Amino acid sequence: MMKVTYLGHSGFLLEVEDAFFLFDYYKGELPPMDTGKKMFVFVSHGHYDHYRREVFSLREQFEQICFLISSDISVREEEDVISVNPNEEREVMGCRIRTLRSTDEGVAFLVKYSGKTIYHAGDLNWWHWEGEPEEYNTAMRRAYQSEINKLQGEKIDIAFVPVDPRLGEQYCRGLDCFMKRTDTKRVFPMHFWENYEVFDRLALENCVHAYEDRIVRIEREGQSFLLEK
Repeated sequence: MMKVTYLGHSGFLLEVEDAFFLFDYYKGELPPMDTGKKMFVFVSHGHYDHYRREVFSLREQFEQICFLISSDISVREEEDVISVNPNEEREVMGCRIRTLRSTDEGVAFLVKYSGKTIYHAGDLNWWHWEGEPEEYNTAMRRAYQSEINKLQGEKIDIAFVPVDPRLGEQYCRGLDCFMKRTDTKRVFPMHFWENYEVFDRLALENCVHAYEDRIVRIEREGQSFLLEK
């Protein structure tokens, strides 16, 4: 079994048999954890809604811990801290990590561990903003699609992908592109600023009908989901 806990915004905790994977945690309460397991902490970039320095206090709880920190954040590389750039591959404690270049700041993560593949987008999204010049939005579309195309051929078990309501009618373009260009079993929408009505909106979108049964509906912070392998 895999257990996913929604911590808030883009923050998630994923638990497998012998490890935890903590993504972009800056708010919410962590559930009780077996500190005998490995802990992998991922920070996609330095924006306040994805990172707080207090996350390093987890060192006090876990003997086996590694922090994968986007290089836009100034940290000192140590035995348990790895600074990652876009388009890198690392292997640590039996976990393979590949990064993509964000269309905002930092990186997205593709994580492979114990036969499972996890994707966390960070702020890699199709940021189509009304009011921006056409040239900007065209460049954004191309940049996003180029990064997502790098995931073709991957079998992704769990993905965390933005659906930002501030984008207006374009809020789900990134999700739609991702789901139609990748082989993803389950997707958790995120970065919706606690506007849970976004899930009702998604249910009405014609574009999601092909994969609506793979969208996991989130209703509150701290909600956990048990997923079969």
